[in-house]
Amino acid sequence: MPRRGLILHTRTHWLLLGLALLCSLVLFMYLLECAPQTDGNASLPGVVGENYGKEYYQALLQEQEEHYQTRATSLKRQIAQLKQELQEMSEKMRSLQERKNVGANGIGYQSNKEQAPSDLLEFLHSQIDKAEVSIGAKLPSEYGVIPFESFTLMKVFQLEMGLTRHPEEKPVRKDKRDELVEVIEAGLEVINNPDEDDEQEDEEGPLGEKLIFNENDFIEGYYRTERDKGTQYELFFKKADLMEYRHVTLFRPFGPLMKVKSEMIDITRSIINIIVPLAERTEAFVQFMQNFRDVCIHQDKKIHLTVVYFGKEGLSKVKSILESVTSESNFHNYTLVSLNEEFNRGRGLNVGARAWDKGEVLMFFCDVDIYFSAEFLNSCRLNAEPGKKVFYPVVFSLYNPAIVYANQEVPPPVEQQLVHKKDSGFWRDFGFGMTCQYRSDFLSIGGFDMEVKGWGGEDVHLYRKYLHGDLIVIRTPVPGLFHLWHEKRCADELPPEQYRMCIQSKAMNEASHSHLGMLVFREEIETHLHKQAYRTNSEAVG
Repeated sequence: MPRRGLILHTRTHWLLLGLALLCSLVLFMYLLECAPQTDGNASLPGVVGENYGKEYYQALLQEQEEHYQTRATSLKRQIAQLKQELQEMSEKMRSLQERKNVGANGIGYQSNKEQAPSDLLEFLHSQIDKAEVSIGAKLPSEYGVIPFESFTLMKVFQLEMGLTRHPEEKPVRKDKRDELVEVIEAGLEVINNPDEDDEQEDEEGPLGEKLIFNENDFIEGYYRTERDKGTQYELFFKKADLMEYRHVTLFRPFGPLMKVKSEMIDITRSIINIIVPLAERTEAFVQFMQNFRDVCIHQDKKIHLTVVYFGKEGLSKVKSILESVTSESNFHNYTLVSLNEEFNRGRGLNVGARAWDKGEVLMFFCDVDIYFSAEFLNSCRLNAEPGKKVFYPVVFSLYNPAIVYANQEVPPPVEQQLVHKKDSGFWRDFGFGMTCQYRSDFLSIGGFDMEVKGWGGEDVHLYRKYLHGDLIVIRTPVPGLFHLWHEKRCADELPPEQYRMCIQSKAMNEASHSHLGMLVFREEIETHLHKQAYRTNSEAVG
């Protein structure tokens, strides 16, 4: 005990000595700060120049004293201001920590939700109620909808590219990467630690252990931001050996994430009726059926095909193609409807939808120049719900391969052209023809407007009907849906508005900005190359 007291006394002595030295150092620095600054070029009074009296030195001392007092007052004011800012920063840090705890309680990470201030939770929930999460909002036009952007673990598929961003890219900005990682982790937390009100049951693994999902089970996600409310996230997870998907909806009301719902989606028995209106274009139909055979017959196996053919020319060829697929793959789930009239896409899709007589079914309105993957068909099932949601995916439209691959003797096969690059294609965000919706919703809303003739207008009219109603419209680019390039013809008899839309589509469908620029300046480029070659030859001869 005496030894411990001696050690404690010695430590106290050295601590006091250190504090004394520190105070001396601070005082010394203060004196240095307050020391008068001399001007090396000024004359010293009384040494060189005139003789100065006692009054002068008193005035000089008074002036220096006032200067020091002003400086000391300024330093004291700065110290007080710094103390106040430090106190405010401490309060902000404490407030942020409290909000973080509130956010954790709000999303279900902790069970003590009563710790969160009730007024804050009420505000956050009101933001969810205002946003278009659980019910669709009535919008004035197709330009009012806020589209989703889709993402996977490694890539983001985005609509707004400008001339610098890419349609498919890894998140470059750290805040975007951190945001998506946080969202996926939050979705996994919701699934692995469900609340009592979640619509899911605890599943067990093959050895009876609790089934735990991880980031490798994340399939795809969509997000969009309503700037005055918050960001909505739709996340889909799936174990490789399970058939069901897990769907989690999260919402960030400009603050912590809040769980909206967590549910299990079983798509194992969901049949899709793919409806294709067609007139002539039998060669394109051969290519379409090759994709259909690979994806729908060999992989998905839950598809019905409805072809609505206009006219007589080419009808026998279409029948032969379908019969060939039937004999080769033992596929009989198709319907061929023949209409001896002028082609009208809306009319064909209306007829195709009504040709189904087996009750409710999910429909995919498709064109003959569309290439889709098995993953897209699952996205179609996951994002359409009768009476609640319709799915309007944004197609990636491929440019003219003769221009894109002009440096090759022949363009590569179609399967090798299916890449998301700026010079290979673009997100066709002005097109609304490809859509997944349930038959009951389509019939309830009145189908296509048969008064619209010619190119393109019927798709926009149907899209606007849904925007004016109460159903949620899911609008997002999807990586597994491509529009294959084909030459367009804009008929002279089209009304001015439809003709303008057709020409616009034709121009945008031809090539990228850089490739079109190379075509425009081709003569200038060739002239430059000739001059370079001439200069090189002249120097070689000289």
